[in-house]
Amino acid sequence: MPEREPPAWIWLKERVSRLRQLPSPVPVADKPMAAVVRTAIVTDSAAALPADWVAAFAADGRLAVVPMPVMVGDEIYGEGEDDITQTLSLALASGASVKTSRPSPGQFEQAYLAAQRRGFEAVVSIHLSSELSGTADAARLASERVTIPVEVVDSRTVGMAQGMGVQSAVVAAATGQGAAEVREFAEKRMARTKVYFYVPSLEQLRRGGRIGAAASLLGTVLAIKPILAVDGGRIVPLEKVRSAVRAVARLEEIVAADVASRPPGQQRLAVHHFGNLAEAETLAARLSEKCQDCPPPQISVLPAVLAAHAGLGVLAVIVGESSTPAD
Repeated sequence: MPEREPPAWIWLKERVSRLRQLPSPVPVADKPMAAVVRTAIVTDSAAALPADWVAAFAADGRLAVVPMPVMVGDEIYGEGEDDITQTLSLALASGASVKTSRPSPGQFEQAYLAAQRRGFEAVVSIHLSSELSGTADAARLASERVTIPVEVVDSRTVGMAQGMGVQSAVVAAATGQGAAEVREFAEKRMARTKVYFYVPSLEQLRRGGRIGAAASLLGTVLAIKPILAVDGGRIVPLEKVRSAVRAVARLEEIVAADVASRPPGQQRLAVHHFGNLAEAETLAARLSEKCQDCPPPQISVLPAVLAAHAGLGVLAVIVGESSTPAD
């Protein structure tokens, strides 16, 4: 099923399109015009950006998404390059070996050089939390090999929380802001973005080293259904609930309360799932009813590099704010 694009995202793309078409301002005689640095944005596929959104902004080189590798058995797949959703689903269901890795520094180096060839003068490179992956380290190694200035950003988050930061950076860069300002704006937006999620089983998180064995055992033996969050770049327990139904209901309550605490009209929501689209659609519909000042949630499959650790049946909700800098 194709991803849903809320009206706010359509507006965002239209805004950037208009910014591209604006004529250069005429400098006032006694006030020289500041030089505009053309800044490109690079990220990784853990950002969960909608494919059509990526295509729209990658066309002129201002955005590049480096695929995250996922190993299923002895086969290595690149997210975005291979259709791995069904393969990963079957592997998770059968308990087969699933592993993830970071992209190579060479992949980031190629992305930076491509931006330079397209005439960009700087790059802001935004990546999956360094507490969960070595991706940002690979990007830093690559940044030392190129002459184009690169600002490497550890998003300290995952999924569309990272993706919202990337979108903010794309919009800020399109307004002519320099790399330092683009980085600052993206970091501020990501710091204001929250990730809440529920998984039916903690086993995949335990296997990947994202939670301890004791926590996994507690969930299995006592049938605890924890609500988790990403805090400081790490996965942390938020609440413990006794049943799956109650866990999803409580997840909905937590998200609605977070949305209500934010500036009206500025809230944004995204819902991720893996192997449970109907549940995600039901959750998104209930959130739309409770959060009527917020555009409809984006519903998308969790990136494979994250689903490999979260497992089948995950429901994740990202709460963020507008990606548009103040005029």
